[in-house]
Amino acid sequence: MTKPLASRIALVTGASRGIGYATALALAKAGAHIVAVARTQGGLEELDDAIRAEGGSATLVPLSLTDFDGIARLGAALNERHGKLDILVGNAGIAGPSSPLGHIELKPWTDVIAVNVTANFQLIRCMEPLLRQSDAGRAVFITSGAASKATAYLGPYAASKAALDTLVRVWAHETAITPIRVNLFSPGPIRTRMRAQVFPGEDPMTLDTPEQVAGFIVPMCAPSWTESGKLYDYRTRTLMDFRPPAAE
Repeated sequence: MTKPLASRIALVTGASRGIGYATALALAKAGAHIVAVARTQGGLEELDDAIRAEGGSATLVPLSLTDFDGIARLGAALNERHGKLDILVGNAGIAGPSSPLGHIELKPWTDVIAVNVTANFQLIRCMEPLLRQSDAGRAVFITSGAASKATAYLGPYAASKAALDTLVRVWAHETAITPIRVNLFSPGPIRTRMRAQVFPGEDPMTLDTPEQVAGFIVPMCAPSWTESGKLYDYRTRTLMDFRPPAAE
């Protein structure tokens, strides 16, 4: 039986662990060839083993997303090899320091902005031409309720996610009359390493897993998904035009 994403090329950032790993594996199970991007070679190799065990295939790209020229080279390589990109999942992100704004040095601030905002801007620049070559290009970016909640002591992270939200919505407007569909996905509190670093006293066993989240991201990557410029809130299982004011 033909898998729903057979012959489709999917690029997933932050694919070596957490939501990125689970989403890449779920997309592979659905038939997509995965272009897995992450800094951690070991995590990418584990993902490759898991994908192969499911009969899927992957291209591993050990790359820091702050290597903006590297993102451009990746776009050129994908164009040469595949001539298109069907799915882009912008998942990679860092939490940054948990401190009052006045205590945060400039470098940690710029590091968070580089990974959470500028890298996604560069992905949009470099991957849009490839997504336009697809009959149904799909892009999903992982955001956070911290963007609207303006959570105290998470200033760099909250500001970066607010910027990402606006960036993605602008792109959705710009591609509205194309076959590309661009959306945001807010997972809320999920059992990930980054969550544990920010909230060390939280019991991770009370949280949903990345695998559960991935099951809701994959349909947003399918040709049958027609919405664009929306935010899917995992906690409420709601697709909306705006972010709920009390989102996590």
